[in-house]
Amino acid sequence: MQGNGPRPAPTGDRHWRGGARFASGCAFTFFGMILLVDWDAHTLSPPRTLLWLVMTSVIFTILLPQRVTAGPGWLAVRGLVRRQAVRTDALVSIRQYGGISAYLTLRDTDGRRLDLDPLVLVTNPLLWHELDTGVRRSRAGGTLLEGTDVLERLRHRIDDATARAVLRASGIS
Repeated sequence: MQGNGPRPAPTGDRHWRGGARFASGCAFTFFGMILLVDWDAHTLSPPRTLLWLVMTSVIFTILLPQRVTAGPGWLAVRGLVRRQAVRTDALVSIRQYGGISAYLTLRDTDGRRLDLDPLVLVTNPLLWHELDTGVRRSRAGGTLLEGTDVLERLRHRIDDATARAVLRASGIS
């Protein structure tokens, strides 16, 4: 075993907790309001309460954002049901689908696939850095055959957002 020191901690989406709080707040608010309305109408019963609980769970599931993490050479997206991960240092293709609600699809040499909202990369520079580092390794290794134009557009979008944030923070707008 080599003495390279501890492995770096994975980088995560810094806005995920806020999104999870929002999802749970909306779900519990719905549950409370619907129980109150049902109670006021004198129609509250155990089966109806169970129905409202199931509907609350569905609302929470729909609103809960996926959790995105990255480390040296990998990127992972975890939802409530499944987990997707790819090796960013062995990517084969990167494609962008959709218009307004666009998402990226990354594929690696092992055949694994990952779907990701590009806005997560725009708002999390450390996640973008991990992906960009892996993409550079994929290019150097000759495995990345498709998708460099998608990444260039995304890189410009991230650079523009970063420049605007710096200008706003310095008082120049």
